Amino acid sequence: MSSMPPPQDIQSPGPYGRPPYGGYPHRPPRQRRKWPWVLGGLFVVFVAVVGGCSALFAGAAHDVAQEANNGVSARAIDNAAAAGTQVRDGKFAFTVTRIDPPTKSVGTNEFTKRDAQGEYILVHVDISNTGTQPQTYFADNQKMIDNQGKVYSDDSTAEVNLNPNLATTINPGNHISAILAYDVPEGTTPGIMEFHDSAFSGGAKVALH
Repeated sequence: MSSMPPPQDIQSPGPYGRPPYGGYPHRPPRQRRKWPWVLGGLFVVFVAVVGGCSALFAGAAHDVAQEANNGVSARAIDNAAAAGTQVRDGKFAFTVTRIDPPTKSVGTNEFTKRDAQGEYILVHVDISNTGTQPQTYFADNQKMIDNQGKVYSDDSTAEVNLNPNLATTINPGNHISAILAYDVPEGTTPGIMEFHDSAFSGGAKVALH
């Protein structure tokens, strides 16, 4: 008798290249990767957040620019005290007592007389120390803002003709009277005074019209 061929470990393909009975070993379906979808969702959320913040900042910037174009806002004037009303900042209380008509020069002494580049607006103010310690008043801490929102510092050279001292220590309970001089373009309309008891204080506002 003829010998039988040895058994094969590997199944040979069937006719026409088809797999033998039972087929090839089954492969599990490939898992679809989820991370591209997760990243895509996070990107959409990021764009939405950035877009919302950009719109918010753009709106705020527009409001600031609009207020700057309109000068001193009606709200700022409404929040400022009326002239003649006492306002407080730190240890000092300030009261505007008078605003003089514009003038082209200040002083009569030929050596100290000061001519304005534009014209001077003179603001009369009383300053009281409401604290419990001495405090020094400095004229150059006081600012004037016109109705267009422009800020002016005082002219100390002109104020020499108007005040005995530009920096004065005021004891608790005492007060002084001072005149502040602001050199402004002709036709400027005063808007607000901003008073400070020091260079770093928050300030108190008084409407000038």
